[in-house]
Amino acid sequence: MSHLDIPSFLRHQPLFQQLSPEQIQALVPYTQELRGLKGQVIFQKGDPCDGMFLVVYGRVKLALSSAQGSEKVMEIVHPGQSFAEAVMFLGRPCPVMAQFLEDGMLLKVEAAGILQAIDHDTAFARRLLAGLSLRLHGLVRDVERYSIESSLQRVIGYLLQHIPEEGDSPTPQVSLPVNKSLIASRLNLTPETFSRMLHQLIEAELIQVDGRDITLVDVERLKAFGSCA
Repeated sequence: MSHLDIPSFLRHQPLFQQLSPEQIQALVPYTQELRGLKGQVIFQKGDPCDGMFLVVYGRVKLALSSAQGSEKVMEIVHPGQSFAEAVMFLGRPCPVMAQFLEDGMLLKVEAAGILQAIDHDTAFARRLLAGLSLRLHGLVRDVERYSIESSLQRVIGYLLQHIPEEGDSPTPQVSLPVNKSLIASRLNLTPETFSRMLHQLIEAELIQVDGRDITLVDVERLKAFGSCA
């Protein structure tokens, strides 16, 4: 991708799609392209945050690192999604680090441009709040899951959550978007525990695994297995 039509891209994002062409155009001076290679850090924990980011292509990892070098993946951001909105409004340093999981491209929209859009369109402000509320709800759901659900229930829940929306196959296939270690961290599991749970589901003849492709042999049985795990 040699050149991106920024107004067109913004216009097709759910957050911005109700803005007028003039309002979209007003965001362009506040928007810049950021390209990165796999493994490249976008910002570190503690860096200032003066804008939000939209993923054009590639995937981004948001993570916390301990002094001992261990890492907890907080979120994996996919194309079309955004991140850093809440911190931008708080005017505080970034609470996590962000890193490209693969070669990718972002759009960074400066806070001044977002504030201008809010001033001109209350519907935009409502959509932004709705997006932040969904993210907060997701974080609360994660905490609840880690506190209450067993390791096996978390893995089953992840697989069921990622069944493709299109198609109605009785044996849907889930393709893991990133490696198993990252997904394990996202589920607050060790890689060894994640692999052990997959093995348990294979032995129960509920899934079949081929690399990153996981076929759900019987969705209803998988749900029932998770409810009594």
